[in-house]
Formats: sequence, structure tokens, C-alpha cells
Amino acid sequence: MTDGLVLDSIGHDYDGVPVVKGVSLRIRPGELVCLLGPSGCGKTTTLRVAAGLEAPRLGRVILNGKVVSGDGIHLPPEERHVGFLFQDYALFPHLDVMANVAFGLSGKPRAEREQRARQMLAQVGMSGYVDAWPHQLSGGQQQRVALARALAPSPSLMLLDEPFSGLDKRLRDQVRDETLHVLKSTRVSTLMVTHDPEEAMFMADRIAVMRGGEIVQLAPPDELYNHPRDAFVASFFGEVNLMAGVVRGGAVATPLGRFAAPGLTEGIVAEVLARPEALTLTASAQGHATVLTARRLGRSSLVHLRLEMPEMAICHLHARLGGGAAPAEGERVEIAVDSSQVFVFPAAAD
Repeated sequence: MTDGLVLDSIGHDYDGVPVVKGVSLRIRPGELVCLLGPSGCGKTTTLRVAAGLEAPRLGRVILNGKVVSGDGIHLPPEERHVGFLFQDYALFPHLDVMANVAFGLSGKPRAEREQRARQMLAQVGMSGYVDAWPHQLSGGQQQRVALARALAPSPSLMLLDEPFSGLDKRLRDQVRDETLHVLKSTRVSTLMVTHDPEEAMFMADRIAVMRGGEIVQLAPPDELYNHPRDAFVASFFGEVNLMAGVVRGGAVATPLGRFAAPGLTEGIVAEVLARPEALTLTASAQGHATVLTARRLGRSSLVHLRLEMPEMAICHLHARLGGGAAPAEGERVEIAVDSSQVFVFPAAAD
């Protein structure tokens, strides 16, 4: 057994209804892994099992080479040396910032507790708030104090449950960047739950995409984006243009062209998913596509298109373009496609 966190074939249910089914993963020391998926997929229950807040019905939890759940053993959270950071931060309102951060250091001399608390507050940029009360802090400041409190006892594992979802977007981007730097500098193993794909890709070394209580794909962000295992994973990491066709001669014909369907059975219905950024537009009076709308979205523009190809149904598509002027509404364009951002999978069963 090795250091870090190991979830070994974890299964859990509530009132006989399975919510986690055979989840296995390992988080190495210093690694940050995100559990990502829609509501009800089992990600929070998996986190609670890792924390010791739930005893799994099946499987084992191993922390730094020691079984902490399973094999007839279940250590409570306070005996696991685990740090927590949740959405509501859970700061003690009757304690000032210094006392909040020092709270988990009981048993140590007062001077040592204060020194460690000041060290952690400096690390999260809150040195000037040691005497402040939680209600005097902004949401972002409360989150930093909660992070300092969680890290003060030098936990072997950090568990984060949607820690940034209560912040507005500008502050969320800033605070999660700061949090990532602190977690990486401490080299603590971290398991984080989020429903936000962009946040997972920003924070994680690897992402475990969950659906129906199971891990569908576990991989680094780039691999998940560029080599999704199925249509669910592909569509979870951003908008896709969805088309359908029949596999003929190892490929599927769509209004955007023919795309290879390696490994798919001849004659089955397939789904073809093309990311909006895979489409490049060129103005052409003879173009088969017409621009319906074009909207600037910060650094990019989203273009809604109607594509009419001979002997094919009219197809509505989105293209995401980088800097520069977007085409005008009503303009006719030709579409070129980057096939590396097009994915072909068997059609999902109804």
C-alpha cells in the first residue's frame, strides 16, 4: 500500500437504492482529483465516504497505507487527519479569525497554535485580519480563512465540496486560483467535488466523470476533452453540435461531411458530435450555410447557422469563432471542419 487516498470498489446505498457503484480511484500525494458530474450522480456521497461521514456498504477506503473503512473497520472523520472545505465555510461565528484557524490545533501550546495560525493566514493572504470576526469578512475572505483553518493541522488529505459555488464569477475565479496555489504548495492530496466542468479542468490534475453512481472516465483534463470515451463525456465539457447517421463503409455521412467511425458495426445508427470551435467559416456567395445570428461573447463569438446540403435535412449548427469580426446575419458561408474535434459514438439507446 502507498501514501495518498485509495478508494477500492466503493459501493453505497440509501434505503436500498444504490448511489455509488464500484467506484475505485487513487489520489497520489500532492495530486488534486475532481469528482465531476450532474446532480445525483453520487459524487458527494463518494466524498462523504472518503471523509468518514458515511461508512460504505462495500469496498475499502485506504489512507496513507492504512485501511480506515472496510474489513470491519470504520474510523470517524476526527481520527483520519483530514481537512474539509465546504460551500458554507462553517466558520465559528463566536470566534475571531485567529481562534477559528487555531481551533483544530488543540493540544498544542498556545504560542505554537498562534504561530501556526499566523503562518497559515499569511499563506492565504489574510494576515491583516487576525482580530476580525467572520461576519465582518466578505465571502472570499471567509473562504480563505476556512482554507487556512483546514490546512493548519497539516492534514494528509483535503476534501472540497463545491467550495466556490457561493461566490460571484469574478471573485470565484480569483479565489479558486489562490486556493489551487496554496494546495499545490502544501503538497496535500485533494479530492474535490464540483458540477462545473470548467472549474474541474482548471483545478484538477485528473477528473473522474461520474454518471449514475459510476466513474465513466478518469483522466487528465486534456484527455477528457480531446479523447472522450462516450457522448456523455464529450457533451459534458462544452456545447456540441449533434448529428445522427448510419455507419456505411466505416464512416457516417452528415451535412458537415463524412467522418470515420472506427470500431462501429456496419449499419448501426451513430451519433456525430462536433464542437463549435471545430467549425471554421469562410464568406462565400455559393456557401451552403446561412448565418442566422452572431453574438460576441467576450473573447469569442457564437454563430448560429442553418446548413442546407443536397439530399439532406436542414441542419442547425453553432460555430465558436476567435478574435476578429463575426460574419453578418444573413451572410452565406462555407464551413470547414477540424475532424480532431468531431466524435462518433453508437447512438444512445432510448
